[in-house]
Amino acid sequence: MASLLRPAPKLVLRCERLELPDGDFLDLGWSGDHNKTGPLAVLVHGLCGGFESKYARGTACQLIAQGWRTVILQLRGAGPEPNRLQRCYDQGDTEDLRYFWHLLRNREPHAFIASVGWSLGGNVTLKALAEEGNAAPVDIAAAASVPFDIRPCAERLRTGFSRLYQKRLLDDLKSALRRKHLHLAPSPLVNLAAALAARDFIEYDEAYTAPLAGYRDAEDYYTHSSCGRLLRNIRCPTLVVHALDDPFMTADIVPALDALAPCVTLEVAQSGGHVGFVSAGALGLPYCWLERRLTAYLHDGYKGRVGAHVHPVAIQSAARGRSQSDFYPAPATTLGLAMATST
Repeated sequence: MASLLRPAPKLVLRCERLELPDGDFLDLGWSGDHNKTGPLAVLVHGLCGGFESKYARGTACQLIAQGWRTVILQLRGAGPEPNRLQRCYDQGDTEDLRYFWHLLRNREPHAFIASVGWSLGGNVTLKALAEEGNAAPVDIAAAASVPFDIRPCAERLRTGFSRLYQKRLLDDLKSALRRKHLHLAPSPLVNLAAALAARDFIEYDEAYTAPLAGYRDAEDYYTHSSCGRLLRNIRCPTLVVHALDDPFMTADIVPALDALAPCVTLEVAQSGGHVGFVSAGALGLPYCWLERRLTAYLHDGYKGRVGAHVHPVAIQSAARGRSQSDFYPAPATTLGLAMATST
């Protein structure tokens, strides 16, 4: 909640519309062009996010200060302008991100490319990495506040204080549906009226998301879209940051050690909320620790690649429970991180 109150980080975007092979489009927000040949990070927002997402803008600012270029990928249908086709982004649709990764790699065959995702965007990023395997055209990746198992997350959002977050997101989704279907008749596969009347995500996904994406029902959608079952298939160095008190999720969805590929590092905090991780710096002033942590991980990987001329190696530890200061300078108020990899 504290992170919602922060002013939007100042970031100048150069907007580009990317035409897709199926006739639809993605909008791209580029920053850091002055860094020219610097490394490049693809930033993937969460549900109802986009160019204005504070976590993406803040991370972009941190990376640009380190000499990076960044591009916020506004997923299909996520912007204020409705996309052209019935199809829209969801938790399991990785096709557009993978297409964009390969496009970047073809454009810049020697560039160091990173990819970062938050929440839904984190699930899409990790799932895409797993699906690509050794063919993934990115050098390093990171994700935060990921719904590793979507069904328990949907159930959690139906209860207690979490319902306030659910209502806000559902209201935004329904507004986007109304804008889209002012000029585009809904697909016969969906029940638009039921989606607009949905009281929770399960009802919404049952009526709209699942049938539109070709799933039997919401349960089928959740099962096949969750990234947690695929983490062993990731082949590039990847950091995942998660908080046990995330109000969108339950603590038991955090993957076990044997669910991680050797190149995946999982950092688990006792507190941090959902894409929050606000910590105390000098004089107790708050700052967004997560943005610094993601930037440090990506930049360390880049420096390792440049110095050694080999693929960067993920920071790893043998077991949970080591202090975060072993890996990254601790903030004045620590977050109680535990570290985990499959080694």
